[in-house]
Amino acid sequence: MRNKIVIIDYGVGNVHSVAHALKFLGYRNVVSREPEVIAQSDAFVLPGVGAYSEAAVNLERYNLVEVLNREVVEREKPLLGICLGMQILGNCSQESPGYRGLGWIDFDVVEIPAGQDLKVPHVGWNTVTAREEHFLLRNLEEEPHFYFDHSYYAHAKKAAVAAYCDYGSQLPAIVTSGNVVGVQFHPEKSQNNGLKLFRNFFNYFGVKPC
Repeated sequence: MRNKIVIIDYGVGNVHSVAHALKFLGYRNVVSREPEVIAQSDAFVLPGVGAYSEAAVNLERYNLVEVLNREVVEREKPLLGICLGMQILGNCSQESPGYRGLGWIDFDVVEIPAGQDLKVPHVGWNTVTAREEHFLLRNLEEEPHFYFDHSYYAHAKKAAVAAYCDYGSQLPAIVTSGNVVGVQFHPEKSQNNGLKLFRNFFNYFGVKPC
């Protein structure tokens, strides 16, 4: 049986929480890093918790860069990156000089500037504000709350940013480029809003529950 969604297991992701959320929504999914499994899927989730350098190294170590480039870039299958999995969609990170991201969306990852009343990392619930109407936030309130946990953010051009959160300044919360979407927050930890976001993503790209 074809797996509709593969949650990419590259050693740095909160894979089982994502799998549980998708199963709750009725989506057939599997956690895997096997190229043949990835090639037989309709869509991907790239979670991520931890260090940028480890994410970059593991994508290479498990031979995932080639298969993901083929399936996501060439065959245009949809991919949702979460937190570190969103950051690795860009070019590079201030956190780990010398390590390269996938380069699918044009941005560099930089550290959140700490202020007198601003704690880093940014942990907890925060509102997300869309630049303009976006399918990922469909059927949610105007400024929905999502759960964040990060010290770095995507310093992206306006055209790539679909939504922001306010944490000392406007930090990109959602970045997009065609079939590739990244969210800085954790939908799998964001209760009903996170479930709606997952559903919006897969519905938009024609991936239906079982």
